[in-house]
Amino acid sequence: MLAGKHILVTAGPTHEPIDPVRYIANRSSGRQGFAIAGALAQLGARVTLIAGPVILDTPIGVTRIDVQTALQMAAAVEAALPADAAVMVAAVADWRVEGAGQKIKKSGAPPVLRLVENPDILAGLARSARRPKLLIGFAAETENVIDHATIKRARKKADWIIANDVSGDVMGGSANTVHIVTASNVESWDRLPKEEVAARLAQRIAAALA
Repeated sequence: MLAGKHILVTAGPTHEPIDPVRYIANRSSGRQGFAIAGALAQLGARVTLIAGPVILDTPIGVTRIDVQTALQMAAAVEAALPADAAVMVAAVADWRVEGAGQKIKKSGAPPVLRLVENPDILAGLARSARRPKLLIGFAAETENVIDHATIKRARKKADWIIANDVSGDVMGGSANTVHIVTASNVESWDRLPKEEVAARLAQRIAAALA
């Protein structure tokens, strides 16, 4: 179904150094993104998976590129283009610490960390001259899930946003409840194993690219 198509997938968290021994991160396990990459490969796609720091086996038939930071992920996404579709599942840190060169020592007062905004990889890809035909983002929300995802899709100019409520055990868990937000409607799926979410999404992507 996807033979001859190149699909880019990002997965996992990013680690943003505070100093050489500490970092800012989140609880993303990468499991949903890895499952999607594997499901797309099973349908015949050439899949490039750009993975943040996770401990997961590479899906069969997938080319994996490991990164640590948001800047590295943005560069790897750019280098992987062109692609017919991009599925941006990674939970990229919004901020990084400026000047994280030396280990911070205790000095009797909490250190002052200057935060710098990371590049918005999804929005940047939407503006790119090499924008994939189908651009899909993910929205990890804890409240007003569909409303926030609808706003995010329009603001970042993605074709679809896959929204999920991460206030429970989704991050690191084995199941997910997702809502596919497009320009015309919202399709909600019942809670499913992440592998089943991936298989259904892969079929939907194949139909969109047909």
